[in-house]
Amino acid sequence: MSGGLTLRLVAASALLALVVGAAFAVLLSSAAELRDLHRHARRSQDVLVSANLLERLVMDLETGVRGYVITGTQDVLRPWWSARSAIPAEIDRLEQLVADMSTANAQQRATAQRIDDGITSYLRDYSIPVFDLAQRDAAAARTVAVTEEGKRRIDVIRAEFDRFVAVENALVAQQRGHADTVERHAIMAAVAGLAGSLLLIVVFAGYLTGAIARPVRRAADMAHRIAGGDLDARLPEHGPGEIGVLQRSFNAMARSLRDSRAELAASRVRIVAAADQERRRIERDLHDGIQQRLVTLVLELRGAEAALPSGAAEVREQLGQTAEGLTEALDELRELSRGIHPAILSEGGLGPALKALARRSSLPVELTVDVPARLPEPVEVAAYYVVCEAMTNAAKHADASLVQIDVRLGDGTLHLTVNDDGRGGATRGRGSGLVGLTDRVEALGGTLSITSPAGRGTTLLVALPVGPATG
Repeated sequence: MSGGLTLRLVAASALLALVVGAAFAVLLSSAAELRDLHRHARRSQDVLVSANLLERLVMDLETGVRGYVITGTQDVLRPWWSARSAIPAEIDRLEQLVADMSTANAQQRATAQRIDDGITSYLRDYSIPVFDLAQRDAAAARTVAVTEEGKRRIDVIRAEFDRFVAVENALVAQQRGHADTVERHAIMAAVAGLAGSLLLIVVFAGYLTGAIARPVRRAADMAHRIAGGDLDARLPEHGPGEIGVLQRSFNAMARSLRDSRAELAASRVRIVAAADQERRRIERDLHDGIQQRLVTLVLELRGAEAALPSGAAEVREQLGQTAEGLTEALDELRELSRGIHPAILSEGGLGPALKALARRSSLPVELTVDVPARLPEPVEVAAYYVVCEAMTNAAKHADASLVQIDVRLGDGTLHLTVNDDGRGGATRGRGSGLVGLTDRVEALGGTLSITSPAGRGTTLLVALPVGPATG
């Protein structure tokens, strides 16, 4: 997805990798440069050691030949012979070290060459001839001219050594300064890389929190609210990429669930209303049809029974039994009609209907009704059937000895409480009758709760919102 969350995460990760990679590149470059500088420093140290050794060998030449000239003793020539044999190799080593150093300048190479030439000339033109002269004529070798010539040559060579060492020390100091600079740059690069990385990590973490973690937490909270029944919960839809798609999908799902629930509630209301209407129609048809015909038949039988002559006792008895049977059937039909939809509920309202129901109950009933006016018919019907079902359960299943009913209207809500002293343990399981009552109550936007601890009776609480009361 163009501009999606994946692309943003990849871009942020690439930027972080770039900063870290740049810091490591600077560190690696600095490490390589420091390694070269340390190698050059060691080579410079070798050059200085070689130069000092060569200078000491030259001094051994000078002291050896001078001691021989003065004393004529062969023992003092040992340093001279040692220096004479070691000097050529040490000169070659010094020149090789200088030639191998990339930092050595032309002046340093020229100085090394002059040292070589000076030592070679000193040996060839002075030290060896003086040694030979001392062997032939010791007095001639001790002259001032000869001594001064040797001193002059040694001073020239030592001056070249001093110049060479000074330049080499300057080069070493320069290398050390450069090494310090490189080290500082490496430290600065490391600090900058670390600070940049930490900054990017903090920014990255903040972005992930704002773009992913917080919206996901909101989505989880919304899912929890939806699971709890709050279908009006919504998420902001400005999230980046896939997060925005998720937010819009969640909102679309919530709207769909809300519409489905509204349609379901409306359909439940329609079903309940249709069922109540059908109950009223059946009750009316029974009352106006078969009940009236049965009443007429009973009256006709009673009239026929009264009109029989005194000698027709057997026929009178049969007519009386038939009339009694029809009367019992009529009573059963009236009871059935009241169970379908009591006429008194439609004619007199909830209060009279509940009083009639309490009078017909097989259990003692304490009834309190505080409803000053007629309520919407669906509310009255729902409340009536809740009380009817609760009383039936108390009589048939709870082994109760008393039922208490309290019906009150307040704050636009009908509050209904039914309490018995039975054995408790009632549930909303299938077959208890409470499932259908719950559907009827919830279809009107009400609530039904049941408390039924074992051995402590059952309490049914119902709250039904009502519209404007009717007179």
